[in-house]
Amino acid sequence: MKKYFLLLFLILLQQIVIAQTAENKHIIVIGIDGLGAKGVIDTATPILDSLMKFGTYSLQAKAVIPTVSSPNWASILMGTKPEEHEISSNNWKRKDIEEKVYCNGKKGETFPTIFKVIREQYPNADLACFHDWDDFGRLVEQGIPTIIADTKGEDKTLAEAKRYILQNKPLFTFIHLDHVDHAGHDYSWESMEYIRAVEKADKMIGEVIETLKQAQMIENTILVIVSDHGGKGKGHGRLSMEELTIPFIIIGKNIKKGVEIQHKVSNADIAPTISFLLGCKTPKCWTGKVIEEINK
Repeated sequence: MKKYFLLLFLILLQQIVIAQTAENKHIIVIGIDGLGAKGVIDTATPILDSLMKFGTYSLQAKAVIPTVSSPNWASILMGTKPEEHEISSNNWKRKDIEEKVYCNGKKGETFPTIFKVIREQYPNADLACFHDWDDFGRLVEQGIPTIIADTKGEDKTLAEAKRYILQNKPLFTFIHLDHVDHAGHDYSWESMEYIRAVEKADKMIGEVIETLKQAQMIENTILVIVSDHGGKGKGHGRLSMEELTIPFIIIGKNIKKGVEIQHKVSNADIAPTISFLLGCKTPKCWTGKVIEEINK
């Protein structure tokens, strides 16, 4: 009988901890497509500079190979590299895995994303995804986020995300912006147009921060800035440092201030780190590691 009551107590305690975590902590990821670390270094980015000053960061984080969008956004969401999740190009379609089974899941399902991991821990939580690039949505399990919106253009993407955050204060939000990558392809990653696109992204991050202040979420939100790849000339997909090297920035409650990460950071490490911050059970099939240097 004593063992029964002890087990019941532990279950109730776990539920209380989960409820408190969901209530007192929010995580927002802003994914800026095509933002290489060089773009941050070469551009006037006062918001990003401030986030690095008061948060933890790396300007030596690495994209997974190949340095194209689908494999990297998949790795950011799925906590593992392309050799495991098997999304190796932008030509990938869900029909390609109709007969595949990953991570002890069901046939035809992708590797579990961070959305699914959070949903399993917090069944009633509000989880939101707003993406500027059409194909981003196919990487996320349908029916798992509370909302997944394919918004056309970075301005509408940001406006919809801000509105939703103000109204709903979701536990987890992913905002994908695509205009920096467009500028690189259209004008080159060394162009003034690319620099202006990075400057705009910096201002847009500032708008998200202002929204958090309006929603009275600023004190209990962790903000994460990530990218899928950089670029060189008018393209990416190769192995140059300009294409491989990307920024990673994290700031918020219980995150170290003004710390530059010294060890290697990969896009595959993002999901395990978010999972850890929310107290979720990380899938054993994820090969990414928690970025431990962020914790106070």
